[in-house]
Amino acid sequence: MSEALLSPSSPAWTQGALLSRRMWASVFILAVIAALCFIGPFFSGHAYDAVYRDYVLTDPSLFSHPTVAETEDALASLARRLGARVESLHVSQGAVGLTLVGEKPIDPRALRLFERTDLFGPARLIETGEQGRRLAIEAPIKRERFFFGTDANGRDLFTRVLVAGRISLAVGLLASFVALTIGVAYGAAAGYAGGHIDALMMRAIEILYALPFIFFVIVLVMLFGRHFVLIFAAIGAVQWLDMARIVRGQALSIRATDFVAAAEALGASPSAILWRHIIPNATGPILAYLFVLVSQVILLESFVSFLGLGVQEPLTSWGVLIADGARNIQGSLHLLVFPALFLGATLSALQSLGDGFRTRRRGRF
Repeated sequence: MSEALLSPSSPAWTQGALLSRRMWASVFILAVIAALCFIGPFFSGHAYDAVYRDYVLTDPSLFSHPTVAETEDALASLARRLGARVESLHVSQGAVGLTLVGEKPIDPRALRLFERTDLFGPARLIETGEQGRRLAIEAPIKRERFFFGTDANGRDLFTRVLVAGRISLAVGLLASFVALTIGVAYGAAAGYAGGHIDALMMRAIEILYALPFIFFVIVLVMLFGRHFVLIFAAIGAVQWLDMARIVRGQALSIRATDFVAAAEALGASPSAILWRHIIPNATGPILAYLFVLVSQVILLESFVSFLGLGVQEPLTSWGVLIADGARNIQGSLHLLVFPALFLGATLSALQSLGDGFRTRRRGRF
């Protein structure tokens, strides 16, 4: 290679450096998303299925709840249920003090209503007067943070987005591994065999291509019910077809090389030639397509879950959350924005890695 091509000022060197930075940025994005999804729920402070009935469709915020307005509204509601009104109120960071006045005596046992809310702990009676019609009460405030807000059931969206990422990434990786295993073995065998065997094996793939994916998923659901494992079975049964065709094309070209002819002349078995020569020399295109395959599987799982045929409650995935966000897009845009951002960032990073590997494989940089 000439010195001009190796010079830092050459266009090839500059484009190669940009490609490397883009690939490393994609790796960093994927690492951050994976770490958040698998570690973040342990530190979010909320269970993914915990319901906060007093915080339904809460907007995203970095500040803790309840706010002063939420506290006043909740206390007014509790006072009405007790048949009283709030005469005085003092709100501090960790507790609230108030005086309730009613036309009739207030039963102190009814103060258990405080601890049944998501805002307050057990109320403590400080003072009573006017034959039980005036009560001075103090109750601790439960502080909660909802960085991404809450959904229509009052569940923390931040935790659910991260747990959904676990499901989507697990489906993407495991289903891609199934597709990789079946596709590489099938495609390498077809390409190396050639002739009528190759033609017969490719016709079988074309028949499977003609089957509608959604119809296949619906049949599985009708036969076996909605189950998490069905997602792996349905996606893995379809996505290996593209991998098989790619590996078959590589095997056809590698089969004509001299080192394969030398291995055959030395008496190597077909299985040994496949696993020692053909598949190792086809790893470049396989790895390049693998990143694209993972993104396709994640997108396909999200599409299936969006239709209601995938992950079922209380578990969730990015597709399920996006479907919920689409139903509430007019009043609660955050339900759609946050899972869509995570899904879009993951797919973009995987596509960028796949494009980078394909470009390097062609030897451009």
